[in-house]
Amino acid sequence: MLHQVKKSKKKTDDRKNFIMPVYGSRDLEEPIPKYSMPEGSIDPRHAYALVKDELMLDGNSRLNLATFVTTWMEDEARQLMTDTFDKNMIDKDEYPQTAELEDRCVHILSDLYNVPDESEACGCSTTGSSEAAMLCGMALKWKWRDRMKDKGKATDKPNLIISTSVQVCWEKFCRYWEVEPRFVPVSDGHYSMKTADVIKACDENTIGVVAILGTTHTGEFEPVEKYNDALEKFNSETGYEIPLHVDAASGGFIAPFLTPKLKWDFRLKWVKSINVSGHKYGLVYPGVGWAIWRNTEELPEDLVFRVNYLGGEMPTFALNFSRPGNQIVAQYYNFIRLGREGYTRILQSCMDTANFIKESLEETNVFQSLIPKLHMPLITFRIKKDIKVDFDVFQISEMLRHRGWLVPAYTMPENCEDDEVLRIVIKEGMSMDMAHLLMKDMKRILQKFEEEPDKLKSTKGTLKQC
Repeated sequence: MLHQVKKSKKKTDDRKNFIMPVYGSRDLEEPIPKYSMPEGSIDPRHAYALVKDELMLDGNSRLNLATFVTTWMEDEARQLMTDTFDKNMIDKDEYPQTAELEDRCVHILSDLYNVPDESEACGCSTTGSSEAAMLCGMALKWKWRDRMKDKGKATDKPNLIISTSVQVCWEKFCRYWEVEPRFVPVSDGHYSMKTADVIKACDENTIGVVAILGTTHTGEFEPVEKYNDALEKFNSETGYEIPLHVDAASGGFIAPFLTPKLKWDFRLKWVKSINVSGHKYGLVYPGVGWAIWRNTEELPEDLVFRVNYLGGEMPTFALNFSRPGNQIVAQYYNFIRLGREGYTRILQSCMDTANFIKESLEETNVFQSLIPKLHMPLITFRIKKDIKVDFDVFQISEMLRHRGWLVPAYTMPENCEDDEVLRIVIKEGMSMDMAHLLMKDMKRILQKFEEEPDKLKSTKGTLKQC
């Protein structure tokens, strides 16, 4: 996020530019500037107290039902993360065991996603699934460019097939790497790309098709197998080699455990790469993501830098350099701590809670879910179109915030922007007991609107990509 801070220049407003301590201590008798470096030092306890006081105004992360990001981990995992904050994961020569854990995680994910040959496991950790998407997008572009050069054709007009409900990172990728985004529209009641529309948008300049396993707006799994089968037919007829990339940021840690027979991964011929977020349903605090390729052939060698740094040569493919290794350690902890049984149990519990909330919302006769069956622990719902009420979803969101619940209200993407919806994401820290409390508050709010509709005003907002 970009920040532009405007200091007040009025003498009477000086207090707006300073922190005014109230602690009984000699070194806090003077105000502390907010926007410039203080001249002197203060006791670490007082600095801690000042910062902690400001952070009290943040929302409670456990009640944040807007974000997919993990907000709870076991004490043992937290301790491991604290122990390894100081390890720079890029320094593989100094921290070889952290590098080894990263490599093990890549192999575990490759196995989870059914790579044809385990010895060809290929991938890397990232700061999140957005960076992983960028890296996979670059590999798609480079591979397409090589194919076009082999045919003696121009390489100046690449395009990428993406849904209008795609996460914003893909729009960023297209803008930053000069790729034409070809948006396939969604529609009311059909919130994923139609297979025929996907194929219609493809041509010889298409670097790939992005299929979403867990859309931002509704949590739906797009029909990856249908896209694959259609591309198989299209590629055989045209001689093209248009691949599939699966954006499994949210669903990549759900489908293998709750719908293991669903074919969306490397079991499908044209799926060449997958991005997934470890800090979503991988159950790790932010930020860690993973980029996994079908095999080493799908990651062009000229994208990999071999850096002679800090004691040894190392291959690296990333948009940044230094970052802590503790998220990788925490990811590996989860893998060996939970195993398939543990992940299945936790995610099924999240689904049970989500289904309870969905059913409870529909029982109010005020709300309806946008999709009949949940694919992941996410409920997107709106006020029923066949009833007349004196409030909207933005008022509901604001009233829930008064009780501490952070539930976003927003409009759906192009072609269904008339739909104003609320979205609830269930994570491990959201217990069934908390779900009951949420529904009690929701029913209390509906009762309040019924009794005092004129006293409550609406403020419309937009969805933040999380």
